[in-house]
Amino acid sequence: MDSYIVTITIIGIAALGMAWMPSFTRKTGISDSVVYVLLGIIVYECLDILPSPNPMVYEDFTIHVTELVVVISLMGTGLKIDRPFSFKSWQVPFRLLTVTMILCIASVAILAYYFLKLDLASSVLLGAVLAPTDPVLASDVQVGPPMEEVKDEVRFSLTAEAGMNDGMAFPFTWLAILLAAAGAADSSFTSVFKEWLTIDLIYKIVCGLVMGLLMGRLLAFLIFNFSQKNKSIQLNDGFIAVAASLAIFGITELVHGYGFVAVFVASITLRNYELDNKFHKDLHSFSDQSERILVAVVLLIFGGSLVHGILDYLTWQMALLSVIFLLLIRPLSGLIGLLGTPLHLKEKLGISFYGIRGIGSFYYLAFALKEASFPYGKELWSMVAFIALLSVVMHGLTATRVMSKLEKRFSQNIPEEPGKPL
Repeated sequence: MDSYIVTITIIGIAALGMAWMPSFTRKTGISDSVVYVLLGIIVYECLDILPSPNPMVYEDFTIHVTELVVVISLMGTGLKIDRPFSFKSWQVPFRLLTVTMILCIASVAILAYYFLKLDLASSVLLGAVLAPTDPVLASDVQVGPPMEEVKDEVRFSLTAEAGMNDGMAFPFTWLAILLAAAGAADSSFTSVFKEWLTIDLIYKIVCGLVMGLLMGRLLAFLIFNFSQKNKSIQLNDGFIAVAASLAIFGITELVHGYGFVAVFVASITLRNYELDNKFHKDLHSFSDQSERILVAVVLLIFGGSLVHGILDYLTWQMALLSVIFLLLIRPLSGLIGLLGTPLHLKEKLGISFYGIRGIGSFYYLAFALKEASFPYGKELWSMVAFIALLSVVMHGLTATRVMSKLEKRFSQNIPEEPGKPL
């Protein structure tokens, strides 16, 4: 059999199957991520002519395909958030972005350094790549399409957190890269920290925020004002969302800002411009469909990697730390970050527990290992893949039912006034 023909056939069937996944999930309570990882395992076990699914072999491909999925996902994530932006109404995701995220990074880095005996750079990198809640695989715990008019603090918080912290994990990834490079070049920690603080933390974040805000407002003006006043120019196609996300990401990266940050900020800026305009549904719909096709492919590859050696370097200590991270570190860090908020304890538990890990972590790890040499790169891949697998199974089998129960108890189907925060 021709490997190429078999590969595109499998991709076509997998993408087609994604059309049935929402109804399948509603009926069974099983996430599509569980199904596609399992299918990936089966397909790669049965067919030996498929391309290698090992991310350590195809490093560049891993970086680019995961980057593409995350970029498109970030645009879709921002577009489906109905709540108008304000620091007061967004205080929960901001707490998750700061307190919870920092606690997760620090806890994992300390345990990796002292318990797993990894070097400092590898320990910091592990904490950084596990920090962001994945915007791709977390669709089961996120809000629905735009204008759903359902107030659900748990889904909103997890959606906003996934969009915000997937970009904010980059500074800590760069810190690990700089530490690894400094160790190889015998540079001082002071010089490394100064470069990280000024460039990777301050400049790149500010640049991403500014570029996202400016390009988001420009895009909103072109769609909702300029095209409507010029009958000869009609911007009414949903693919604008995907095209814009790629353009915004690329332009921001060209000026050395964080493209992930810019894309999410731009999507929120666009969504907050004429909140009641139904075109937001078209924008989100195309973005969501594009994302789901790519996710089907990535999950199949991930499933294949599980039976092709990606877990070969996993030790019992790494497995134990993986379980501790998902069951203790993330939930406890979430609860600490939510102290003082008016949320019910069950809402806090839901937000804290469903910090799903996945494709974003793969991207950050692949990117870091390409930028610098880490002595425990293979071990890091095994551990991150194991955590992603645990997250897919544990969260994928429970999220639908738990979110449904929380939504029934705490949600309100009362439309809020446009332009006013909760």
